[in-house]
Amino acid sequence: MKVGVIGAGAWGTALAIAAARSENEVVLWSYDGLYKQFEDVELPHTIHVTSDMSELKETDAWLIVTPAAFFRETMRGARVHYNGQPIIICTKGAESATGQFMSEILKTEIPECRDCGALSGPQFAAEVARGVPTGSTLSGTVATLDAGHSALSSLYLVDSDDIIGTEICGVGKNAVALICGYNMVASAGENERALLFTRAWNEVVDLGLAMGAKTRTFLGLCGIGDLFLSATSETSRNFAGGMAIARGEPPAGTVEGIFALNGLINRARDLGIETPVLVEMKSKLKI
Repeated sequence: MKVGVIGAGAWGTALAIAAARSENEVVLWSYDGLYKQFEDVELPHTIHVTSDMSELKETDAWLIVTPAAFFRETMRGARVHYNGQPIIICTKGAESATGQFMSEILKTEIPECRDCGALSGPQFAAEVARGVPTGSTLSGTVATLDAGHSALSSLYLVDSDDIIGTEICGVGKNAVALICGYNMVASAGENERALLFTRAWNEVVDLGLAMGAKTRTFLGLCGIGDLFLSATSETSRNFAGGMAIARGEPPAGTVEGIFALNGLINRARDLGIETPVLVEMKSKLKI
């Protein structure tokens, strides 16, 4: 199988390595032809890095791993090279301005795509690159699930048909991890941190259910699994970013939780869903 990976940051490069480890050829695209280099991990020879999107046309499946802020622009540019492949969204985020999730943007920018899905779970990129056992929820159509298992057989994948629920879990955990990092520094104590953590996640679940997500999805790898990983560890960029903001420091790198929090609040407002904790935390974070 030939797998196209769009986006060569830490997560995109890690997935490209996982796909190569699953005995696939890989075309790894980035806008500048560069990719993330992991310490003590060599890029497999079966990965071809390119800045030419036309090389994605002859692949059998696409994994989209571009940051949420650039997702729409990247999909718009990729459409001319789309050749009917199943598309698996590996970006965890919502568009800040519109509150749209990546699958909704994909339907707008590549409307001819009939087989799409989402991959989400407790996944630190460096560990995936090193081959540490990793599990994820894979949601989508039957063709998308088949493509995902072939592309990423080196990961432990649990199938689901709940695409929007899988996405909301990924977006929500980013926002909640940001909040938890902030409160690790700014809260009065552990009781308050647990209170805000639980209430914030409940608001994410309320939004998800209003959009048709399934309750069980929030209990799976993409839900409680990813939430546990991201909202309790300084290895998480969102958790670390929240801590930095609480200390009055600029967060390091791309902090998807900032875009996620804004997107969730905007979407909840449009649907008439109350999110007092998310709104309050946005004000405290000054984002």
